[in-house]
Amino acid sequence: MSPGGEREVWITGVGLVTALGEGRAAHRAALADPAALAAARDGETFRPFLVHPVRALALDRFMPRRADQRTTGPWMHYGIHAAGLALEEAGVLGDAALLTRTHVLAAAAGGERDTALDEEILAGIVAGEDPDRRLNARLTEGLRPTAFLAQLSNMFAGNLSIVLGAAGSSRTFMGEEAAGVEALRVGWRRAAAGQGELFLVAASYNASRPDMLLLHQTGGRLLQGPWRDLWSRPAGGICLGSMGAALVLESADHARARGARPVARLASITHGWSDRRPGAAAAAARWPLADDRPAFVVSGASGAGPVTAEEKEYLAARGPAIAVRGTAAAIGHGVEASFPANVALAAWCAEGRAGFPPLSDDPIEAPAAGPLDRVVVTGWGPRRGEGMAVLEPVPEAAR
Repeated sequence: MSPGGEREVWITGVGLVTALGEGRAAHRAALADPAALAAARDGETFRPFLVHPVRALALDRFMPRRADQRTTGPWMHYGIHAAGLALEEAGVLGDAALLTRTHVLAAAAGGERDTALDEEILAGIVAGEDPDRRLNARLTEGLRPTAFLAQLSNMFAGNLSIVLGAAGSSRTFMGEEAAGVEALRVGWRRAAAGQGELFLVAASYNASRPDMLLLHQTGGRLLQGPWRDLWSRPAGGICLGSMGAALVLESADHARARGARPVARLASITHGWSDRRPGAAAAAARWPLADDRPAFVVSGASGAGPVTAEEKEYLAARGPAIAVRGTAAAIGHGVEASFPANVALAAWCAEGRAGFPPLSDDPIEAPAAGPLDRVVVTGWGPRRGEGMAVLEPVPEAAR
């Protein structure tokens, strides 16, 4: 039990898919290799915009039915693959008794469009007569209901249940970066309050989509031109990153009873929703640690100039006892998936009681001192929404 009388919550499974690869070993190796970090960036496909694309996945591993693969796009593939990795590590994948009691919380954006079909329809409208009739006919002939429905955001959670077998309650969160924070916060609170024993929290984002790039650049948010350090970018400073992230949250007592080993303890999550007037996010933020002992910070700073600079100033004011890592420099910014992805990285840091090397030459990314006993995750969205989480190692005697 926690000091407040609530149950302790462990992370017993972690799944992560990014431009750096999939799983623990791939990410640890790449985060320490500047050449691997540079190779993970694609500055040609969508020039002048830069993205961090996911490499090809072995979809058959967790999605063996080709029909499931065909009726879902990359966005869904990343999330399902990451969830499969997390369930597998937790010892839940394939166990019908456990899966029946596994609740699903998914963070997702709107569904992916069939860009090729969109372009074909537009070309036909421009070239032909009676555009209204032609548009209705092409939509009727070209859209397959199963494929279309599979891309709706609430069907992400549905596919996690259908494909992987997680058959508890299901809930989807939408709303940019805040969706990923809330999905984790609600799962953590429910587990701590005894409203379930097993929770699968999953999020996914596909950055290699022209429509998504257009959406963000309409607001002037994307970095154009050559690569720049995360902590010194202009207002339009975001480089999007494709990713899938998943965590299995479990009450400590339940994990012990079934012999599951924890990756880390999820000690707290806070969530705010301030606007982006200068100083508003920093004024609303509440540092989650009560003392000045050393801490490792996995920052979800997006690269959007003003709010990233504000977070940098806020973290620098915590003093020299913290070591910060802005992970968007390595994996890009994954909007809904960013916070869960950073919690995944933080869980591995807590597990090994060690962080990873600086990703920037900026003084904010100082080397970490000594073994870690707590990791803080931040997530400040470029438009709104803030989140912070604290993760701790689980002592061997408590397992």
